[in-house]
Amino acid sequence: MPTYQREVRVEAPLDEVWEFHSRIEGLERLTPDWMHLRIESVRGPDGDETEMLDTGTEIRMAIRPFDVGPRQRWTSRITRRDRGRETAMFEDVMDDGPFPTWRHSHQFYAAADSPDEATIVRDRVEYELPIVGGLLGPLGWLGFEPMFLDRHRRTKRILED
Repeated sequence: MPTYQREVRVEAPLDEVWEFHSRIEGLERLTPDWMHLRIESVRGPDGDETEMLDTGTEIRMAIRPFDVGPRQRWTSRITRRDRGRETAMFEDVMDDGPFPTWRHSHQFYAAADSPDEATIVRDRVEYELPIVGGLLGPLGWLGFEPMFLDRHRRTKRILED
């Protein structure tokens, strides 16, 4: 299965980076504008509305890359969430949406050279590209690099200021 991975160093403590990524606001603020993200609902494992991305949380959203074509519905579920002293991670899978397979691992590590002041953020996505009418879907021809490059720039801008 294809895998995409990208990481960035953020000059902010692990606790602060983890807290930011643990809330739906983090997803909203990090998604590139050209994706035209709309969060439709965020339900915790108990079925109630929530802001926290805990294990079992379901996120229903819609995207419309480049504001072209119909909105694509996307339902993700947080399947795993772990926090240690110098590491943290959570993983989401797409239950319904444009990709046949999508598993996104968000990993955070206290930087070895300054563990109280910097964090390595790593995104790792295992995926299958969608085929629409015999062609790759919208993100297939674009690739993930522009989206994750923008996400990582935003992460640095938001957390380092």
